[in-house]
Amino acid sequence: MKTRRIGTVEVSAIGLGGMPMSIEGRPDEARSLATIHAALDAGVTLIDTADAYHLHADEVGHNESLIAKALASHERGSEVLVATKGGHLRPGDGSWTLDGSPEHLRAACEASLGRLGVEAIGLYQFHRPDPKVPYEESVGALRDLLDEGKIQQAGISNANPGQIRSAQEILGGRLVSVQNQFSPAFRSSEPELEVCTELGIAFLPWSPFGGIKRAGELGSSYDAFARVAEAHGVSPQQVCLAWMLAKSPVVVPIPGSSRPETIRDSVGAADLVLDAAEVAELDAA
Repeated sequence: MKTRRIGTVEVSAIGLGGMPMSIEGRPDEARSLATIHAALDAGVTLIDTADAYHLHADEVGHNESLIAKALASHERGSEVLVATKGGHLRPGDGSWTLDGSPEHLRAACEASLGRLGVEAIGLYQFHRPDPKVPYEESVGALRDLLDEGKIQQAGISNANPGQIRSAQEILGGRLVSVQNQFSPAFRSSEPELEVCTELGIAFLPWSPFGGIKRAGELGSSYDAFARVAEAHGVSPQQVCLAWMLAKSPVVVPIPGSSRPETIRDSVGAADLVLDAAEVAELDAA
């Protein structure tokens, strides 16, 4: 598995997004554990989660607990960087709410520490800006958690270019990751990717397969991904991830998965090399 860097940590070029294993449509625990173990067997050393990845109000942190269980039962579990997030909440009625207050983020971090069973979280990210709380106060809470050793590295999610630069300043140059939505169908985070490339900050695209389906099911807007996939004898999903990797050395995709076979397919993107013409074709799709 080829690697990339998130701050001081070298991770697999393709990570695993844990969200599908804990929200609507989630599989049973056995399949989720098999999926995480398949990822580790394939060389994945980055898993993304959040305390809000759950269904019911009484199971906050479902995904964190699931990942902790999977890592504890695998010989390579200790090699994985677990990235979790706080500041987004699910009351249990299907909605998503926000709380970016320093008090909440501190309490959320402490709870995540307990569920993950670690003394310090490898990468803790502010999940989404809260309009009711000044951004500098939310990010300031991460700075304090860093200084206290509760978290080893800090990141932000769903941020705009100004917020990235602000967070980098508030954290004293210690911002290591930005996790934004980015996919063939959602490219409005290109400016954020450019800022991350400039500053050397890892860019973690979430929901990277937006707009991508299996060959034969693609809409006309994305048939370029199917054409390139056919030429290489791989899935359009692999081409999508390889395209992202080719865009910048700071990109580390975190495709969500709830089946062993899908994460095995995704990791193949790390070794899929697209030429400049193919990348240009996909950029224009």
